[in-house]
Amino acid sequence: MKPKTKRHTDPALAEARRNQVLTAAADCFRRKGFHGAGMAEISKTAGMSAGHIYNYFESKEAIIESIIEQDMQEMFSIFQQFKEQPGDMLTILLDGLNVGVQRHMDTEACAVDLEMLAEAGRNNKVATLLQDADTQARDRMWQLLTSERSIIKNASKVELESRINVIFSVMAGLLLRKTLYPELTEETVLVALRPTIKTLLLPFE
Repeated sequence: MKPKTKRHTDPALAEARRNQVLTAAADCFRRKGFHGAGMAEISKTAGMSAGHIYNYFESKEAIIESIIEQDMQEMFSIFQQFKEQPGDMLTILLDGLNVGVQRHMDTEACAVDLEMLAEAGRNNKVATLLQDADTQARDRMWQLLTSERSIIKNASKVELESRINVIFSVMAGLLLRKTLYPELTEETVLVALRPTIKTLLLPFE
């Protein structure tokens, strides 16, 4: 019988405990992989009993779901900052490009992302969670590129979808390059990446 999460009367304490578990789980996933990190390992790292963890998460998949939600909230916060900044969208996105480069080249932080992608190949539920998160991220990017301050706002749907998918593919590939070529630096990447992304944010001739 699957353990059930409990309701907590102190929301602040419950949130702190949930974050404690998520931090511990992310550390375990980085060190031992998704399958190598059981609830016993997570509870040991978190400094609480496995039974206590089940008060907040009913399974490892539920923990993965919350980690994905945290990542998405971080990304949405960045998109919101772009949306609220004054000026044209081309300049805003190019000026903020280094933020995305830093995030995607952080091999330690992104190690959990690699584990989740690997698990998605075996676990349909995790695959669906990641696909839903990607859909939301593409929707946010779509909103930026079709805003009044975007010079490609009138591009066709097919063209905009292509631009977004190429941009996302390039950014996601930075982790692989950094893993295979540890000497790679943010500055070196931006030399070629900035004009490349600029081309994808300008009208095609």
